Amino acid sequence: MQPFSDRFMEFHPVHGSNVRLDLSGTQATRVESFANGVCFSKLPLKPGEIFLIEIEDKELGWCGHLRVGLTARDPGSLDAVPEYSIPDLTDAGDSWVFAITRNHNKITEVPAEAADGRPGDGDNSKPKTFFTDCHLDIEDVRIPLDKLVGRSRPGRFSHILDDLYKTNALPPTARRSRIGVLYVAKGRDLADMHIVINGEDMGASAKGIPSVQPLHAVVDVFAATKCVRIVQVEYGFSSLQTLCRKSIQKHIVHRMAIDWLELPEALKHYCKYE
Repeated sequence: MQPFSDRFMEFHPVHGSNVRLDLSGTQATRVESFANGVCFSKLPLKPGEIFLIEIEDKELGWCGHLRVGLTARDPGSLDAVPEYSIPDLTDAGDSWVFAITRNHNKITEVPAEAADGRPGDGDNSKPKTFFTDCHLDIEDVRIPLDKLVGRSRPGRFSHILDDLYKTNALPPTARRSRIGVLYVAKGRDLADMHIVINGEDMGASAKGIPSVQPLHAVVDVFAATKCVRIVQVEYGFSSLQTLCRKSIQKHIVHRMAIDWLELPEALKHYCKYE
């Protein structure tokens, strides 16, 4: 797949009636109730371009969690934003939305049969490079892993929590989890939708999506999910700021050790929080 330049991701100004966006357009908060939290990406996604969000805050007392997906509808053309992404958007047949749960988010693929009729090996022939590589590969799409994995807030046990995010041991619905949606081209004018949770591909959650029309990301800030923010992803060469951060983080035991370094406070803050 041809590389594309980085774009600054924002939420569309058209959204559910209970959503409030911050001034940057990158943070969406549901201010009341449990519904009317549907948001869209401001721009349609390109093939292989991930729309990545992080769960900033949760609200106890509700049943259900974040929902993400794609829609062929232009948000600007909607007379009214649906109360729910599922089923209000999906029943129309031009939107594909996936409910994130505490468990069972991974799509199980049925192994294809080999030429001799025996069960095939599926993806077992592919080298397992998860967490040994610096990229996530989905079909012919390659995404830097650096921003895909959630990170805890700096604190006494942050190094332990960071490892739990990296191994996807924490529920995907936990605070600071990072969840993304993208689509990959599959033949002429068709695509598969993939959900990525903390750096791990959950598989094709929707197949054969018509990709002739532009596809916007859908984020439903639903029920127990209270607030999300967009995480910007660098696809090309990393900026000097990012390279410096990676170099510092590579040579320390855990993030709290950054406080021991003789560095400007602004740089310490950046290395601990990014």
